[in-house]
Amino acid sequence: MSPLTDLYQLTMAYGHWRARRHRSPAAAELFFRRGPFGGSFALAAGLAEALRCLRAFRFSNADVAYLRSVLPSTTEDAFFEYLSTLDASEVTVSAVPEGSVVFARVPFLQVKGPLLVVQLLETMLLCLVNYASLVATNAARFRFLAGPDTKLMEMGLRRAQGPDGGLSASKYSYIGGFDSTSNVLAGKLYDIPVRGTIAHSFIMSFTSLEEVQPRDLLPRAGGEPVDLLALAMSWLQRVDFQGLLDTYCTKRSGLPNFCAVALALQQLGYRAIGVRLDSGDLAKQSKEIRRVLRACGAHFQVPWFETIPIAVSNDISEQSLEEFTREGSEIDMIGIGTNLVTCPLQPSLGCVYKLVEVNGSPCLKLTEDEEKMTIPGAKMIYRLYDAAGHPFMDLMALEEEPSPSAGQELVVHVLGQLGETRKVVPTTVEPLHRTYFRDGQVCEPLPSLTEVRTHAQVSLSLLNPAHRRHHDPQPYPV
Repeated sequence: MSPLTDLYQLTMAYGHWRARRHRSPAAAELFFRRGPFGGSFALAAGLAEALRCLRAFRFSNADVAYLRSVLPSTTEDAFFEYLSTLDASEVTVSAVPEGSVVFARVPFLQVKGPLLVVQLLETMLLCLVNYASLVATNAARFRFLAGPDTKLMEMGLRRAQGPDGGLSASKYSYIGGFDSTSNVLAGKLYDIPVRGTIAHSFIMSFTSLEEVQPRDLLPRAGGEPVDLLALAMSWLQRVDFQGLLDTYCTKRSGLPNFCAVALALQQLGYRAIGVRLDSGDLAKQSKEIRRVLRACGAHFQVPWFETIPIAVSNDISEQSLEEFTREGSEIDMIGIGTNLVTCPLQPSLGCVYKLVEVNGSPCLKLTEDEEKMTIPGAKMIYRLYDAAGHPFMDLMALEEEPSPSAGQELVVHVLGQLGETRKVVPTTVEPLHRTYFRDGQVCEPLPSLTEVRTHAQVSLSLLNPAHRRHHDPQPYPV
């Protein structure tokens, strides 16, 4: 696989090579500087894809020929020969498990190896992790707002940033807590449940009942075919009982027709799957429709009618979900597209990849912008839990420092509180990083997408409500 990189990475690589420091042992860490969407946390995603690309990292003959054409003509031939031998066999990668909750300034991926290779991997790793983590986090926020029982369907393929963005959105929104996708290719590639209904155009394509063919349907229990259209038409005369149209006057055709067809299907032994709303005041309409379905079920003695699922779509946003909760609704399934896959509230997670150590010496970036200063040295990362089982602090320590233990009093320096120390006593201590890549191979079994999704939901459930709330969350100390 041709390396996914920026030109300036090759320029720096040449500089390292000419200075004969290209094989100096180095370490870099990947993290984000502030929580996305105004929240305090993110979900780490994209690790499996990053490891796959690491295994395939090399420059083909065609790659080298192309680089000869774009790098300065003074570039030495020996450098290109060196590139043709390059791979990730001397690289070690440790990271938090995919789907883990991560916080600002805490490295959730660490790369060690020869300086030149560590540098060359920067763009690729950022590309594969940034959007994946962003959309997984966005999905998790929608899941929090929707609650645990409402079904969420990702339906953003037509609005995504190209087919790659569409596939990534389907995959990582599933990790973040969505139940299904409309994207058939994502379903095939990743085994995500696929769902869908029909579009307005399908209804609009019919101009008369004569065009409805075929009309016959076999009863589920067997027997002679029945003219479903005629049966539904007979039911339509009966569903116009008091309360149906008066209660829901804006659906003088749609809802009575649905009830008629659903009752005809019931008579033949089938159940209607549900209804979908795509415009107007969705929360209000859902409540009106539920009242009608309950009345219809009671009137015709069809108990399951009152539980017919109600699905909604139409440019659903976080604000929409907050309104559904505030107004109360009878919505069972929500389809979300644009505001999920394009992440309009924050188009990028802003992950950075910073050199923290070369030749055993810590590296520090000093800048007038305090937020952009880096924390030197290769680090171990620990998560500290309180007695309630909530994480209350992430601890970064140099690798040579002793590991903290449960019940131990720790004196810590909290980022953003310059010069101040705090004493904490964790009930549980969890080392966050695992080594996933060594000697050119993935060295830790990778979970399935469903297992990653489960891990993500467990990680999110452990968060203190003060840290996961949508508005003005309590800052998480590091």
